[in-house]
Amino acid sequence: MPRLFRPTTPALACAILAPLVSLSALAAPTLNSKAWTYTHDPASGYLSEIVAFDGASQTLWVAGVSGVDVLNARTGALVQRIDTRAYGSINSVAVRGGVAAMAFEAPLRTDPGNVRLFDTATRSLLAGTNTFAVGALPDMLTFTPDGSKLLVANEGTPSTYGALASVPGVFPRTYGPAALDPAGSVSIIDMASRSVSATATLAGVASTGTQIRTNTGMDFEPEYIAVNAAGTKAYVSLQEANAMGVLDIQSGSFAQIVGLGVKDFSLPGNRIDPLNDGTPSLINVNVKGLYQPDAMATFERGGQTFVVMANEGDYREDDGDRSNAGSAGLNAAPPLNALRVSNTDSSAGNLFTAGARSFSIRDVNGTLVYDSGEILDREAIAAGIYDDGRSRDKGVEPEGVELMEINGRIFAFIGLERTLQAAIAAFDITDPANTSFVGLLVSNGDRAPEGLKGYVLDGQYYLAFSNEGSSTTSVFWLAPVPEPGSLALAGLALAGLLGGRLRRARKSA
Repeated sequence: MPRLFRPTTPALACAILAPLVSLSALAAPTLNSKAWTYTHDPASGYLSEIVAFDGASQTLWVAGVSGVDVLNARTGALVQRIDTRAYGSINSVAVRGGVAAMAFEAPLRTDPGNVRLFDTATRSLLAGTNTFAVGALPDMLTFTPDGSKLLVANEGTPSTYGALASVPGVFPRTYGPAALDPAGSVSIIDMASRSVSATATLAGVASTGTQIRTNTGMDFEPEYIAVNAAGTKAYVSLQEANAMGVLDIQSGSFAQIVGLGVKDFSLPGNRIDPLNDGTPSLINVNVKGLYQPDAMATFERGGQTFVVMANEGDYREDDGDRSNAGSAGLNAAPPLNALRVSNTDSSAGNLFTAGARSFSIRDVNGTLVYDSGEILDREAIAAGIYDDGRSRDKGVEPEGVELMEINGRIFAFIGLERTLQAAIAAFDITDPANTSFVGLLVSNGDRAPEGLKGYVLDGQYYLAFSNEGSSTTSVFWLAPVPEPGSLALAGLALAGLLGGRLRRARKSA
């Protein structure tokens, strides 16, 4: 049985970060060792935002605004460019069983959007019913594990947000409802009948937990969906509201909204850099972070479902609910005066910022099992790729999540949106409460990984990542060689693995 994995290309994909070696003692990775990179055509609107894998045709489907670039999953060669502009702006793609589902927003984004199904063999619209009207601004979509249902997150973002309803200069601020704010929802498409079987909304749903944000001038906006192994429950990121919706798929309705609370940056191991001063430096500060996850994924351990969350953080698109901590009414002194904070949560001496600068693991009730603390920012600094210009905002902004299971061990890969080079952090989450950092994959020439997708071909393992900032899609390549004791992911040493199989993580690319 092969026990070590390493790239089969001549160059290393990144510096080897072995768990028994001090990462801080290693030089920042400088070698470009990806299996391949494909550069899209941003001038024509073909970007790289979300990537999905089709095992039947052995292709990657990369969605971005004007359409989808279908790439050979082994070589990165362009197989076909699919122009989807006639259907609207494409926001996401998910693939299962030879079917590619695509989500399109309407020209007026407050109008209902649509989902269309393509055949991955012919790369044309699927025969029979292939188009479905869904909620406003459909974005992420995912199949249930058995492929019987397709779930669509309809964000329903208003074009103009609610105006300030409280006294100017007084914090926390409260904003009234938007004049036109389509209901955020999740559409459930039944693949057998090819029909929308339910549209689940969030108004009036019972809530638990803490720090749910409902005073921002917008309603709940589903961002991301993760489905449990049984296909009975979905866990939906309500990012701006700092909450998670629990969706009962069979009944087609939300059972609960769970507030995710806050992270205390004054505690040991939770340091941040609040200053854009050109010198990255982590310190403890009297500030709390709203978790506000973007991408999520689920995995099962010991008969229990866990939810992995990339705690990116987000404000309104117009930043109307964001202020500098030193602005009138908040009066924060250096080093916090320039820190960007939520003005719907903060008051003088009690500051809340968007994002936890981490990834976390929770149970299905929202109870925090693990949080990565300061690890993501700290390791980006050690690798020389930390973008200090983002310090006062949200640090490295963890955004994407992909899970890989190899011979019974589970790894989480976390895409960091705001680093000087594309970076993906790897963690061993096999024992959720005792999660350990494994290393950082750094990809020179790529920026802002948005979507991640792991796949296997002919016994070889791959991790694809779509890069919004550089309009590139790249792949790290792994191949077995007879070396005991570890598993290297394109040069990233993953200790203690004995080669095995990759199981599809329960999330959409």
